[in-house]
Amino acid sequence: MSLLEDQFGVSGSRPRQAILKRCPYAYLVRLTILLLAPIVGVSCVFAASPNRKNILIITEVSETHPAIAMVTREIRKEVKRHHNYEVEIYVESMDTSDFTDAVVDRDIRDSIRKYQEIGLDAIVAVGPSPINFLATSPKSLFPNVPVVFCGAIFEMAGSPKLDSRFTGSWLSVDPAATLDVALRLFPNSKRVVLVAGSSAYDRAKLAVIRADLQTYQPRMDFIELTGLEMPVLLSRLHQLPPHSVVLFISMSGTIVNTKPALPSLAAAANEPVFVTSDSHLGQGVIGGKVMSFENQGRVAASLISKLLAGKKPGDLPITTAPGVYMFDWRELRRWHVDHKSLPPGSRVLFRETTFPERDSHEILVAAMLAFILLVLFLYSRKGKQLQFARHEQSELSGLLIDAQEQERGRVARELHDDFSQRLALLSFGLEAVAETIPKSPDEADRKVRDLLNSTSELSEDLHTLSHRLHSSTLENLGLVHGVAALCREFQAQQGVKVDFEDGEIQRSIDPETALCIFRIVQEALRNVKKHSGAERAEVKLEIDENKAHVSVRDRGKGFNCGKMVQTGLGFRSMEERTHALGGTFKVRSRPGEGTRVDAWVPLQPTRSNHESNSAH
Repeated sequence: MSLLEDQFGVSGSRPRQAILKRCPYAYLVRLTILLLAPIVGVSCVFAASPNRKNILIITEVSETHPAIAMVTREIRKEVKRHHNYEVEIYVESMDTSDFTDAVVDRDIRDSIRKYQEIGLDAIVAVGPSPINFLATSPKSLFPNVPVVFCGAIFEMAGSPKLDSRFTGSWLSVDPAATLDVALRLFPNSKRVVLVAGSSAYDRAKLAVIRADLQTYQPRMDFIELTGLEMPVLLSRLHQLPPHSVVLFISMSGTIVNTKPALPSLAAAANEPVFVTSDSHLGQGVIGGKVMSFENQGRVAASLISKLLAGKKPGDLPITTAPGVYMFDWRELRRWHVDHKSLPPGSRVLFRETTFPERDSHEILVAAMLAFILLVLFLYSRKGKQLQFARHEQSELSGLLIDAQEQERGRVARELHDDFSQRLALLSFGLEAVAETIPKSPDEADRKVRDLLNSTSELSEDLHTLSHRLHSSTLENLGLVHGVAALCREFQAQQGVKVDFEDGEIQRSIDPETALCIFRIVQEALRNVKKHSGAERAEVKLEIDENKAHVSVRDRGKGFNCGKMVQTGLGFRSMEERTHALGGTFKVRSRPGEGTRVDAWVPLQPTRSNHESNSAH
């Protein structure tokens, strides 16, 4: 460290690397400064930097203590925002807890004399001792340098009379409000335990708090644990009588020289511990209406910025900062206190977020991923269903083509083997009649009548075959009479009695709907004869809202519905016809309980994308 750095305490304010980068002749410059400094004074060194601002912070205790650290942190944060000038911050501690007042005053005067030549732009006094020291020191110590004070209670600073150089903010301690909260959270409390150290600072703060709590003494017992050795104090706190609350004040004569001790005290206490400073939070205490050193740092930083911008201390009025309700969420849980019981506007620190709060981003990503996977799954499932439907359609089309070919083959065989043979016999019979007429008119007359009967039967069979391929009755008579005629014909030909019941159905029903219902009845009756073994069937036709409903029922053998519907061509053909017109088809059957076929076909059908052949 150079002589200048040692004399003026600017070590660390400008790293040597930074100086070397700014000036390639750094060593020559440094040597020149060292030679000229004793002659022309140090002020010329800083006069070359008109944009430089120098701030001295005088603290009650070391900057390592939480309360002081809160204040200086906020000040440094604020001055870094100013880009118009460079700010140098110097910190000096009075360490009032280690020495007598006289020694402290002498040492601090010796320590800060080096700053007289630097040219300070502002001084910050943090704590009662620095405030009292600057207020009682002669103005010649730092003439015309504004002073910003914070971090002290007015009475503990000696109720000083401050001149026009001073501006700042006093702390307001409110132990009565903290005790009110304690009694609200623990309504069965009967005694208050005050914990403090034995130094002058501790005694002064205890006196302020004791005076503020006098109104509680008639209804509350007060126990003071002050000036005790640590082992004794821990033992006493561990054996407190039930229904007590602890109010921690201070220890070791400093503002916050309690960080090593307070966690041990809070852990040893068998009753809840409340405090008066925000710097105590996070050390095992519940909280209370506390003096906020963090807010004091912000106020001081704001005042410094205004002073550096040209404001005068007299333009900035002195204020008193109210206390803030602050609590430790972890300790509230430990003592089973509902945070809803806290005063309105309370700040709850160290809150452990719930799983959704803590991992909201991860949950959102997971939810989006799950949604995407669900969409892909549904899309894949829909694709499989579509592929299956196409396969089913292809299979059904193949079965229908096979069935059509089989039907054509049957019709061809029937025409060849039956009708062709019968026509040939009719031709032979006519030739025989022609030969018989000259010889035996009576015999010829008999043969003619036989041929007429054969011709009539042939005509009737051809009519039946034509009716099976396409029913002209449906076009001529309409749906109701067409289905009724079908039922009578089926009963006459197959020997199965059919009970037909119809509702009020208009004659002019859509042709496609009528044909679909007619074919369903035709196929269902054919299944009754072929599979059920029933001697009776029921056919019902009615209007159900905007759909025609047909029902064919028997009380025969029945079957395994799922298996038969999946493999039976007749059922699939009926279902395909119904779905092609936008209708609904349903089969219900159990072994031994008969079968029921229901179809609902729109009166105004909507054709599907594939064209249905109405002749099927």
